[in-house]
Amino acid sequence: MTIRSIALFALAALLEIGGAWLVWQGLREHRGWLWVGIGMVSLALYGMVATLQPEAAFGRVLAAYGGVFVAGSLLWGMAADGFRPDRWDVGGALVCLVGVALIMYAPRGA
Repeated sequence: MTIRSIALFALAALLEIGGAWLVWQGLREHRGWLWVGIGMVSLALYGMVATLQPEAAFGRVLAAYGGVFVAGSLLWGMAADGFRPDRWDVGGALVCLVGVALIMYAPRGA
């Protein structure tokens, strides 16, 4: 179950960050409305993927996803835009991922 959840978080990050990046490129970098449209479709797919998490609590899933988004955004920036995070970026992302692990995978009583 945990591996499935992590895979869904990774897919959601790819769709949301990629979609937001496409919208950014379309509008801010003047690449056109096709990029914006593809980005919007990707963002909609992200919303659908998030519903596939085994955890039923919307707030918990989206709160945890926030940490995945932070780390994923830095990785996307590195891959797509040549961004180089500094130690504070990396440290902050690691703190967020620890938060994800606590929120999603800590043992809970029944």
